Amino acid sequence: SSQTSSPFAGAAVASHYAPCRFRADFMGGRDDSRGRSRSRDRRSRDRKDSRSPSRNGDAKRKPDDYGVDTMKITDDDAAFILGKGGKTKEKISRVSQAEIELFERDLILEIRGSKLQRRRAKKYAEGVMAQRTGPVTITEDYDDGDLTMLSVPQEAVGFVTGRAGNFLRTIEEEWTTLMFFCEVGSGRSRDYEKLAIFGATPRARRGAELKVLSAVETKVPGHLSRFKDDVINRDKGRDDSGTWGTDTMTFQDDELSYALGKQGGTRRKLERSSGAVVQYVGHTALFSGTRTERRRAREYMKWLFEQLEGPVWVDGWEDRDDCTVVEIPSDCIGYITGARRATLGTMEEEWGVLMFFMNKAEDKGRGRGGDTEQLIIFGGQRERRGAELKVMNGIEKKAPGSFTRGVRDKITDTKGFDTDRMVLKDEELSYCIGKEAATQKKLEKAAGCILQFVGNVAFIAGVRTERRRCKEFIGWLLQQMRGTVTISDLSRRDDATEMY
Repeated sequence: SSQTSSPFAGAAVASHYAPCRFRADFMGGRDDSRGRSRSRDRRSRDRKDSRSPSRNGDAKRKPDDYGVDTMKITDDDAAFILGKGGKTKEKISRVSQAEIELFERDLILEIRGSKLQRRRAKKYAEGVMAQRTGPVTITEDYDDGDLTMLSVPQEAVGFVTGRAGNFLRTIEEEWTTLMFFCEVGSGRSRDYEKLAIFGATPRARRGAELKVLSAVETKVPGHLSRFKDDVINRDKGRDDSGTWGTDTMTFQDDELSYALGKQGGTRRKLERSSGAVVQYVGHTALFSGTRTERRRAREYMKWLFEQLEGPVWVDGWEDRDDCTVVEIPSDCIGYITGARRATLGTMEEEWGVLMFFMNKAEDKGRGRGGDTEQLIIFGGQRERRGAELKVMNGIEKKAPGSFTRGVRDKITDTKGFDTDRMVLKDEELSYCIGKEAATQKKLEKAAGCILQFVGNVAFIAGVRTERRRCKEFIGWLLQQMRGTVTISDLSRRDDATEMY
């Protein structure tokens, strides 16, 4: 196999028939590459006139009522459904969770999925096509448990829509929803326009709804107060846990600025770490989610404001399942924090966690015994581990041996989330990290795990399949450093595509 550069960057090309030189470019995704390859081959043979096939449908287990529906459309409708770069079709597919193909020659829209998925996709397609010729009319049978109707004051409609619809499109992309203004029943109100928000889950629809309400409140102050009860009680209990709901908190002007953070960074941090939908509408903070998610969001907000008054200590942190504590040597605190908290903020943004130093009031400035201080990290398990390993990486650079002295290889057989370790030599470490950590990022993304180097130790965090895959990829990479690589079982792997 030649080592000449390939235009297919990021793909692992290997053969089990003969040894080949293996580039340090690994393809990620357990099922994705194989599923895409199969679907492309089949569709290129059977449907060569398709404008844009949907992706990776065969890799998922089909529901019992899986079927295929078709819609005959006009050429103008086809262009409208496809959208710029195929984005509208992809959006309909994501929101409905159905697979959609548009066949240009026959002007047929093919929809595949469960009965509900097909119904929703057809409904969304009809709504998109209706916008081409005039207002969309919504009737009672439009709601399949996927619709939120929102009243938007006439004077705020243009502001909410944005230039060429860009603001609505941004919200749709963020929350995986489909949104358009419509008429309900016999006509429209002179004071309000109805905005239909379609989404598969209450969380998706609520995220989009609160984003719109925040924009409306900016343009028409006091709007939320007229519909507050409807907003708070909407979709109550309509989730798998039966505890979905919305809590509120009111801020003063200076408090709102702090809770929002620079360019909304603090709000996003609270949202991602707690798992709740967090949005500010005027001076009111709304937390939507399960009971546990809302409780966490309120607690995190409380601790944020307590930091303005002095040291914060989280009582009973040892018994919580949403936090991790790292001991930080006193001489590394400034390095980990960064100027004006920039380094911690970057890690929070990268991993979607909330981080702050814990101190009891009587221990201010002394830490635990004066040698260390405790950094607490809130968020999901995977996100916390990613942030924790990033912190360990920084401390190890500043104080070598803090986490690696006496550490050996460790391989666990835990099926769920866990961490393995590999100790590398200096030249192996440099090769695995690559220029500007490009190889490390590639290995991490391809394996689907967290890969962080702390000193000369590779920490590999993920479920068992992800950890095993990452260790194999590192092994192949190091073999390539010394010569050729042979993969004898490629035909039995579900994470590789073979090319000739």
